[in-house]
Amino acid sequence: MDDSARVEKAAQQVVETHDPRSVSTREFLGACFDAGLAWVHFPEGLGGLGVSRGLQAKADAILQGAGAPNPFFLNPIGHGMAAPTVLEHGSPELARELLRPLATTEHIWCQLFSEPGAGSDLAGLATSAVLDGDDWVVNGQKVWTSLAHRARYGLLLARSDPDQPKHRGLTYFVLDMRAPGVETRPLRQITGQAEFNEVYLNDARIPDTHRLGAVGNGWRVAMTTLMNERSAIGGSSSVRGAGAIADAVQLWAQRPDRRTPVLRDKLAALWTRAEAQRLTDERARRSASTGSPGPEGSIAKLVSAELNQDVYEFCMELLGPEATLYGDYSLRDIQRHEDYRGPVQQRFLRSRANTIEGGTSEVLRNILGERILGLPGDLRADAGKAWKEIPRG
Repeated sequence: MDDSARVEKAAQQVVETHDPRSVSTREFLGACFDAGLAWVHFPEGLGGLGVSRGLQAKADAILQGAGAPNPFFLNPIGHGMAAPTVLEHGSPELARELLRPLATTEHIWCQLFSEPGAGSDLAGLATSAVLDGDDWVVNGQKVWTSLAHRARYGLLLARSDPDQPKHRGLTYFVLDMRAPGVETRPLRQITGQAEFNEVYLNDARIPDTHRLGAVGNGWRVAMTTLMNERSAIGGSSSVRGAGAIADAVQLWAQRPDRRTPVLRDKLAALWTRAEAQRLTDERARRSASTGSPGPEGSIAKLVSAELNQDVYEFCMELLGPEATLYGDYSLRDIQRHEDYRGPVQQRFLRSRANTIEGGTSEVLRNILGERILGLPGDLRADAGKAWKEIPRG
């Protein structure tokens, strides 16, 4: 039996024995993990079948076609970013401990990277990690941490050696978000939701067994996370006309009184862009290997972020004065297991973050220019300097 047939058979068996319309989400996703369908390119026994990453779309089509939820929407950072990072850089024991409850959404994950003084310049972060016996003691502040208030674990990048240049003195950890010394404060967004958070770390302790990668090699581990993040965020649905463009098409059908030839042409152009992105992503999925995504994943993230914003700007133009009718700005907690996107006006407001989160569009263009096109890199005045010698605002 070839790999494609194995994936198809496994998915059909899960649907037959665990109907997603009648069992709990955790039970269904646990069955997917045990069958090797959580991430088909992972090793057997760790949520995968050891086959090409490109066959994930075949499994997802069968599972979601039967009514299963998309696990990425339920646990986006865990499913799309933490799992591949833990698998590649964690110990086998740590992977066996963490991956199944992550896949079932029993454990929600967050990503503790950005800081008030280190956003796009992530390697300039100041959160410190000092080894004390078998534990690391961590102090600092993180910000824009999605779902931190719900998370059981977090991916943490911290500075373990300030005497090294900024990219070399970093170490990467899995942080227990319930540990003493970890404080989370939700941030109010323009939508009224509290999806992002500030996280304060005050003598929080992390066992060395929860370190990912070697001491001082955190930047390399972080690249695994970021490449998977951009690939996951930018990946479009394999279904034609799905995603943000579906909202625009639906709104067009619902507002015949607002249609004009100019808006019709704009919608057609947006649909064409969405279809081009879908076909490009599909080609990338089919040719994908079992390894981590490369810098090419930045293309999908860049295109999808700017397309989403353009689609929802079109929706606001189509609505006209109705676009201003979004009256609930009360502070609301985000519920990932529901349709948290709200009305189209809320989706427009939320889309403003698309070109910032997961790497700004400016950073992504630099990555593509330098690592794909081979263009000269930006001048970096701090190259080779110890982190502690670099002036900070």
